[in-house]
Amino acid sequence: MDTKPTHEQAQLHLQIYDMRREARLRQARDWFFKNYFVDNLDDWMRLAAPGTENGALAMMVLSYWDQACAMLNYGLLHEDLFFETSGEFFGVWERVKPVVPQARERFVNKQFLAHLEKAAQRYEAWIESRSPGNIAAMRQFMTQMRGQLAKAA
Repeated sequence: MDTKPTHEQAQLHLQIYDMRREARLRQARDWFFKNYFVDNLDDWMRLAAPGTENGALAMMVLSYWDQACAMLNYGLLHEDLFFETSGEFFGVWERVKPVVPQARERFVNKQFLAHLEKAAQRYEAWIESRSPGNIAAMRQFMTQMRGQLAKAA
């Protein structure tokens, strides 16, 4: 973007950030990044099935970031400002990406996490144009983290 954020965009950005600090969402985000490692929808259902505590934590994280990305995708948030300060959503997308096609099919919802996906695709191009190699390094780190957490379990 070649424009500066408007005051309204900055205010909404701060409100979204403030929501991330809510205690239950912090708990959910912490659980998600320590535990949400799935390769297929069956793994997801074993780890975080709907109606379970883990399912609630996972959906809290996923729905939060999908909503934030919806605001971004509709132009309510300034893209550069969002991407410069909110990379966590991309990490969430990377975790859930392998199972989204299966979830969309199983639940007959082609829009499931579509806003998160669209924003993540744009972010990948955006960050690579500014910091080439960042995505590869992030993915390598996430793979290492998965291995370390698996060993600790």
